[in-house]
Amino acid sequence: MPYDPSAFPPFAVTVDLVVLTVRNHALCALVVRRGEPPFQGRWALPGGFVRAEEDLEAAAARELKEETGLRSHEPDGSDAGAHLEQLATYGDPQRDPRMRVVSVAHLVLAPDLPAPTAGGDARSARWATADSLLGSGDGMAREGDQAVPLAFDHDRILLDGVERARSKIEYSSLATAFCPPEFTVGELRRVYEAVWGVALDPRNFHRKVTGTPGFLVPTGGTTTRQGGRPAQLFRAGGATLLNPPMLRPEV
Repeated sequence: MPYDPSAFPPFAVTVDLVVLTVRNHALCALVVRRGEPPFQGRWALPGGFVRAEEDLEAAAARELKEETGLRSHEPDGSDAGAHLEQLATYGDPQRDPRMRVVSVAHLVLAPDLPAPTAGGDARSARWATADSLLGSGDGMAREGDQAVPLAFDHDRILLDGVERARSKIEYSSLATAFCPPEFTVGELRRVYEAVWGVALDPRNFHRKVTGTPGFLVPTGGTTTRQGGRPAQLFRAGGATLLNPPMLRPEV
């Protein structure tokens, strides 16, 4: 039986971004307030429709640049941009009331980012703690006394993105994506504490990260930006997988 393309309804494709950073020792996500229907006035993850001439990676990189001003890493690792990776695909037929829309969500990790500027159909943009957006914090996604979920299915996408980040820093060097090019062990520890939502023993953490082959490389410099005695500066090493892994404490 010949294939008939007209037998299948067309659908649109979007890219949605879970942009995570660490601000004031808390894991934060970028959200935008929608300026037009559907869900006008509701908070949502940044993103947009894939253009006809774009592949998914190009669309995600464009949305990242438009929403944050950041570039993603070059595939060969030569560019010190934000970490960008595909997260998951979401295709519930009812997820967008306008039409059938499939979203290919991407996870973005970057060091402490400045206040965002809204673009596209967004009315405003801001950082909010991941806990508040997921319903376990100060209620960023609330309007008055009512708890209001993110637009579309973005609550689920955000939860998946946060859990991906939490699990990946256990067995990969991805936690360094939240750090500046040169950082202290204390600054790296605060990244783990913010992402995992737990307090870690400083001495034990220092022993683990400096003893993991290829994780950290001393730069030879020191800094007093944390106050107190000068602290040794490190940069990310060449290891992508950690052996042994940094296991998340049970809470």
